[in-house]
Amino acid sequence: MTSRARRRILPGFPLAIAITAASILLFVIVPLSTVLATTAQLSPSHFFAVAFDPRARAAYSLSFGASFVAAGLNVPLGLLFAWVLTRYEFPGRHILDALIDLPVVLPTVALGLALTSLYATTGWLGAPLAAIGAPIAFTPAGVTLALTVIGLPFVVRTIAPVLSATAIDAEEASAVLGATRWQTFRHVTLPAIAPALVTGAALAFARALGEYGSVVFIAGNMPFRTEIAPLLIMTHIEEFDDAGAAAIAAVLLVSSFGLLLLVNRLQRQTAARAGLTLQPAG
Repeated sequence: MTSRARRRILPGFPLAIAITAASILLFVIVPLSTVLATTAQLSPSHFFAVAFDPRARAAYSLSFGASFVAAGLNVPLGLLFAWVLTRYEFPGRHILDALIDLPVVLPTVALGLALTSLYATTGWLGAPLAAIGAPIAFTPAGVTLALTVIGLPFVVRTIAPVLSATAIDAEEASAVLGATRWQTFRHVTLPAIAPALVTGAALAFARALGEYGSVVFIAGNMPFRTEIAPLLIMTHIEEFDDAGAAAIAAVLLVSSFGLLLLVNRLQRQTAARAGLTLQPAG
């Protein structure tokens, strides 16, 4: 094979890795390092006093808890939506496909206002729910709802391509051999899409953890009850306490990065058990 035949469209490894490393350094590492640099201005005792005071712990509990619940809800919902979009043909499918991405392209503040208007005690859905003692707006449930809406497109877009690539012949063969629908899904379909499910859940969780605009209105922002960690960061900034804001941001940064590393490892283990190979194309 000649050198011309071996030539690839993209640049070779040295140039490609150099561009990749420079981009990550410029757009990811340098901006995030400023958070840690600002936090370094605090003494250890001051850092823990600010980052883990009762108000901050309550905000962490709500942010992490609501993000976890939202990601858990998005897994079955995202799988259902992806299944409908990839396995069925029906009028309006392309419109539904576009609507799923709407929370991503819509300004999050506009989404938050819409959810608040809809689920407030005077809203179309909020009024009957409040009448039966299940209010949504200005409660942790409202926070979870907003985070679920924000994270759903990430799960759908992660699972849908895998479902499209999964051979239907194997599912049909399983049915012909006498397997029930649940057995076919559990033993044929689920192992193939398990890595995508894990990745989608992780992306939804990470997106929800840092969400601000869509939550700030429907949450009500009551300290120790409906105040999320990103809002507490903004509160410190408005009080010109940049070091305090950086301390809380550092906790979210380290926690999110550690969780993503864990999820990445779990994803690889899941793929290995499913008989898949996660390798770069070459």
